[in-house]
Amino acid sequence: MPMPADANHNGDVFGGWIMAQVDIAGSILPARLSRGRIATVAVKEFLFKQPVSIGDLLSFYAQVVRVGRTSVTVQVEVIAERNPASPHVVKVTEAQLTYVAIDKDGKSRPFSIED
Repeated sequence: MPMPADANHNGDVFGGWIMAQVDIAGSILPARLSRGRIATVAVKEFLFKQPVSIGDLLSFYAQVVRVGRTSVTVQVEVIAERNPASPHVVKVTEAQLTYVAIDKDGKSRPFSIED
């Protein structure tokens, strides 16, 4: 849930705050698949569909859309639940990010996916 420090003077949450949360949510699946370090290498698309306000309850849903030799691409959707007295649910953001598996020196490495 975004707090007042995450918003501008109109009460709209900064896009950068949402982007950071999307990056965190999107990285969970690739981190599990890689069984090691990963790094965000690309953001193919980031769509802000509606503003996010202080007090919106946000949920992040991530789905792997592509697995390569060293990278994983993830689609993330952000849903906001608004107005607890009369709940209204709406998609506010969606993004597609690519993460690469890296070794201890920061060089790309193959994923060590085991069935």
